[in-house]
This record gives sequence, C-alpha cells and structure tokens, in this order.
Amino acid sequence: MRKVIGIGETVLDIIFRNDQPISAIPGGSSFNAVISLGRSGVEATFIGETGNDRVGRNTIQFLRDNGCQADSVNVYPDSKSSLSLAFLNERNDAEYIFYKNHLRDRLDFSFPEVHADDLILFGSFYALNPVIRPQVKSFLEYAHEQGAILYYDVNFRASHQHEVMKITPNLLENFELADIVRGSAEDFEYLFKKDNPESIYRSQIAFYTKKFVYTHAAEPVDLFAENGFHKQYAIAPMETVSTIGAGDNFNAGFLFGLIKNQITRADFDNGLSEQQWDEVLASALQFSAESCRSLYNYVSQEFGAQRKKELEDQLLEQE
Repeated sequence: MRKVIGIGETVLDIIFRNDQPISAIPGGSSFNAVISLGRSGVEATFIGETGNDRVGRNTIQFLRDNGCQADSVNVYPDSKSSLSLAFLNERNDAEYIFYKNHLRDRLDFSFPEVHADDLILFGSFYALNPVIRPQVKSFLEYAHEQGAILYYDVNFRASHQHEVMKITPNLLENFELADIVRGSAEDFEYLFKKDNPESIYRSQIAFYTKKFVYTHAAEPVDLFAENGFHKQYAIAPMETVSTIGAGDNFNAGFLFGLIKNQITRADFDNGLSEQQWDEVLASALQFSAESCRSLYNYVSQEFGAQRKKELEDQLLEQE
C-alpha cells in the first residue's frame, strides 16, 4: 500500500475556554494529519522532533498507538517538549501562544524509504526554518526524485511575520518542490498582504506549481489547476466544538482521497479530471468537518474505522 510521510513539529496542545484549560493533547500540524490517517487505515510515518521528557515519550507512544511509524522522530536530549496554548473564542476558533525550549535546533534522522506515488506532507514554519532547512530540503528533493507526490501546507503564523524576508527563498523553493500548495487566507495576508485567491494564484503560485487550494475558514474553498480550471467547494454549516484541527484534517482528507481514488503521480502530472477533484475535495471537507466535532485535533476512532473499512473493501474488489 502507498504510504503518507508527514514532516513537522510536535507540541503539547493545551486548550483553553474562558481562560481555563479544558484539554491537553499531542499536536502539531503534520502530526495531527498523520494521526488521522493512521486511524483511517493508511500506512503513515512521521518525521519530526520532541523533547526528552514525559511529554515527548507520550507523543511518540501516541503515534504508535494510532498505527503510525515513529522511528524518525528526533528526541532532543537536553530540551523539553514544545507547548502550544490555544484559547478558543465564542466561535471556537483559536488564538495561539507557543513556547519552545529547543536551544540548539537540529534534525538528525535516517530518511524513511520513499516509493513512487507515496505522499509527502510538509508545511508550517518547520518547512521554512533556516536552522534545519538543509535536512528538510534534502529529504523533499529525495522524495521528489523517487516519484512521490509532495503536498505543501503553507500554514504561516503571525508570530513569524517579522521573518518573512528571511524565509522567502525557502518559501519559493517549497512552492517549486510541491505538486500542490494549500494555504489559508491568513497565510497569504501575513506573507504577501493579499486576500484575493485568484490574484494570489496568478502572482505567487502558478509560476511554480499549477495546483493550488485556498481555504478561508467557513467560506467556500477555491481550487485552481491547469488550463484555467477553477472551482469553489462550499462548506456545509455545522456546529463546531473546536476548529483547531480543521486545516490539518483537510490535508489528511485530501491525501486520503488521493489514495482511495488511486490518483498517482502520473495522474497528477497529466492533470486531474473535474470528477477526480470533486472526490478528493469531498474527502478533505469530510475529514475537516469531523475534526471540528470534538476538542481533539484528529478524526475520531470511529470515523477512522469507517474509512479503514472503505480502503479494505476497495482492496478486496481489486483482487
């Protein structure tokens, strides 16, 4: 089976409502997506880092408990795990404060084996950080050469706005390496001071990659692709408990949709049909909506079990 490899940071997400902590769970953008995919029966591997403490050990065990490969998680021997404080407002959207204790960032891992049509998920400041850039870039180039599909989630936080000029070369390299780019309205406001998805696509993305997904909270999702293709996908109204994992699980659902619909790197290079895009985006929105129904950053075990059965049934049909 094809596998998904996510690369990124890990944090302990402490969630607050009315300024009181109500939950503490392992998190991180790519991490959340990998957990959801592991629960959904996908072979999932995580590359990242954590501190040498109880939180770090729990994070690694959490990956394994959810069916994910954790052998490429780098444990910093002299550092504590990172924390993210997420304060939910009346709409259940979060405002974040981050605490990081890694004094000497480095990334020391053996590349997991990558095969053609595997899926690579990367993004956030982790994919831009100049300190670990050589290792991250080397892995992305290796995965590209092996024929994997590279999915880049920009996920640029306001806390790094002052570093935009410094990280722009790495950002453009990521655009060039990616087979598809996803970004939110906030990402491009922080990076380019732009809020029109078509303008962003034409001026910032299309030169590097033709496939672009623009999300804007509960507004319709914009998809751009080759030959002038542009389509919007409405988000169904729903009651949310927390939107913290919405974007991360959109990514997970998108990747799950590629696997379920057997979309390969060759298909990606040749251009997808509208029906294929519809199937993949439906999966992305389904995963995203599911994650908003609880305080957790991932899809539920029950939802994952249903998706796993779908994959198993599909394999049986092919035999």
